[in-house]
Amino acid sequence: MSDKIVRYSDQDLQEFKLIIEKKIEHAEEDLALIESAFKNDSNNGTEDTSPTFKAFEEGSETMSKEANVQLAIRQEKFIRDLKNALLRIENKTYGICRVTGSLIQKERLKLVPHATLSIEAKRQQY
Repeated sequence: MSDKIVRYSDQDLQEFKLIIEKKIEHAEEDLALIESAFKNDSNNGTEDTSPTFKAFEEGSETMSKEANVQLAIRQEKFIRDLKNALLRIENKTYGICRVTGSLIQKERLKLVPHATLSIEAKRQQY
């Protein structure tokens, strides 16, 4: 049995790096849209409508603000996970399952580039 460390080649790592950088770019654009949506405190012209409708609008606005905040938090975590994946590429530890120590399948990494668990390890969690 050899002591050779299992890892992706520099060429593979470069390919993953490009995928991740593109995803970060899109994720940051999405985050900016989400943030502008909840900073744009537009009151859809309800000043002159009945008080009941105005209360309904305010309730709905509060709910959508909360939903946007949740979306923003999720998006920030996604960006952080992607940036951590870039660090693992730099350290040449990218694509190695943190539970089994084996390589995570390329197909999985292309779909979920911030994955730190192989499918086998992920299944063990349930």
